Amino acid sequence: MRTRFAPSPTGYLHLGHILAAKEAFGFGPCLLRIEDIDHTRCRPEYITAIYQDLHWLGFDWPLPVRVQSQHLEDYKAVIETLRARGLLYRCFKTRAQLAETPPAPLAPSDEKALLEDNAPFAWRLSIKKCRPLISAPLRYMDTNAYKTVAIETLSDIVLARKDIGTSYHIAVTHDDMAQNITHVVRGADFIDQTPYHVLLQHLMGWPTPAYHHHGLLLRNDGEKLSKRNLDTTIKSLRENSLTVAQVLDMASL
Repeated sequence: MRTRFAPSPTGYLHLGHILAAKEAFGFGPCLLRIEDIDHTRCRPEYITAIYQDLHWLGFDWPLPVRVQSQHLEDYKAVIETLRARGLLYRCFKTRAQLAETPPAPLAPSDEKALLEDNAPFAWRLSIKKCRPLISAPLRYMDTNAYKTVAIETLSDIVLARKDIGTSYHIAVTHDDMAQNITHVVRGADFIDQTPYHVLLQHLMGWPTPAYHHHGLLLRNDGEKLSKRNLDTTIKSLRENSLTVAQVLDMASL
């Protein structure tokens, strides 16, 4: 058994992160991974704070820590493999345009004109092109029960953007393979992404881990704790003299 805790350094850790850490580190041998592919939002000081917070709370992990920004060429190779197999297409639509019409491949002449104008685009996975490659139902274990990927319900997700070059979906599935992760322990807010990850694992010939999606800490208004909502950070709790035991107790369902 081998799992991982994989925070993104886009802000300071809050109690929701520590619940996730408790679930992952308590599940079995656990790695720490820094998922910092979003160079527009990730900051070095947040990486330092992740280490400080986790050490203070008593978590331990084997070294070295995998830092995703150091492996962008690996993710680029995955994109190139899928593109060479004809499974990706360029999408030039803005969010406003996508709200009106779903993404779809363009006619070659239209695509050529947009490329000549240096229009920004994202690489999307074509579910239509993937379907012939699935000869049997894609099944995976989720919290001790088998589930089947309903391919007909999946949409053409973005797998790479021009400004970042990859996506969470590519980086996380590649790294779970590269680090021999057997069990993915993460919050219930990731449940809808798991079928896409199982599909990518099938397309790339990678093993599919078992999944476990745990509950989330919620605010009084019913929303999950988040950096966006500026929820109480571990850094601030520590600076306000709370003990490790108190913080770990607060990070409980």
